[in-house]
Amino acid sequence: MQPRYRLFLYCVCFVWLWSACTNPRQTKQSVFLTFTDSYQREVVLEQKPQRIVSLSPAITELLFMLGEGDKLVGVSDFCNYPEEACRLPKVGGMQNINMESLISLHPDVVLIGSMVSQEDVDKIEKLHIPVIALIEESDITGISTLLLNLGKITDNDSAARREAARWEETLEAFRQQNIRQTGTPKRVYYVVGFGETGDFTAPKGSHIHQIIELAGCRNVGEDVTTWNVSREFLFQAEPDIIIVRKEDMEHFCSLYPYTSLRAVKEHKVFPIESSWIDIVTPRNLHAIAYIQHIATF
Repeated sequence: MQPRYRLFLYCVCFVWLWSACTNPRQTKQSVFLTFTDSYQREVVLEQKPQRIVSLSPAITELLFMLGEGDKLVGVSDFCNYPEEACRLPKVGGMQNINMESLISLHPDVVLIGSMVSQEDVDKIEKLHIPVIALIEESDITGISTLLLNLGKITDNDSAARREAARWEETLEAFRQQNIRQTGTPKRVYYVVGFGETGDFTAPKGSHIHQIIELAGCRNVGEDVTTWNVSREFLFQAEPDIIIVRKEDMEHFCSLYPYTSLRAVKEHKVFPIESSWIDIVTPRNLHAIAYIQHIATF
């Protein structure tokens, strides 16, 4: 082959290869994250989320903890902590989402907990908005897992690892305090529900049980496997301390037959902020410290 034809052939091949490599139709689109969520759904985020809607109070709180609260453009009606969350646009409850409000916020991703129905998830995804389910942990140590997952989604792994380590260290400090504790632990009954609908308390395995134990006390419900208990169970247990949501305090202490309980008669019933104890959030630490404190009375 003559040199001029060989040179011509090289040029043609080079132009063809260059064109193939730079043709957008043949270039694979880059993906920021492929995430397997709590429902084992593979969710693809094409870019780092800059506009996030959270339908979980726990997720909202943790995003602020990671310094990612400025990415939130909307939250559920129940996301009321920290104070900045109260000022964000609301998109309805976790089971009655206002789709029009949601669409108007143009979110890159919607983060949900376990209370959002599959029907609503389907509706959101039909709008071509990615939905990632991060189920609320039933174990207080699960905060670490949730933090690390949010770190991946927001591309803030360093802050997530730091906060997760701090969380684990704090829980371990409470455990070490309990090891050094002397004396008989106070027996605590947490009023999950009461009255005509029945009596409910935290069973073993619940995060509330863990909170009570981390406070150095014994959970009266440690031997039950369901949240519902009989009235006879409560009166036979005769707890040293009763803890009730502050909004239910007055009603519980004045309602028969609870007025016959020794803890009620001896004014050993204490109010607590429900947001500290009813769901798994970093504010569980407030509940642990509070129960430690009242156990000294």
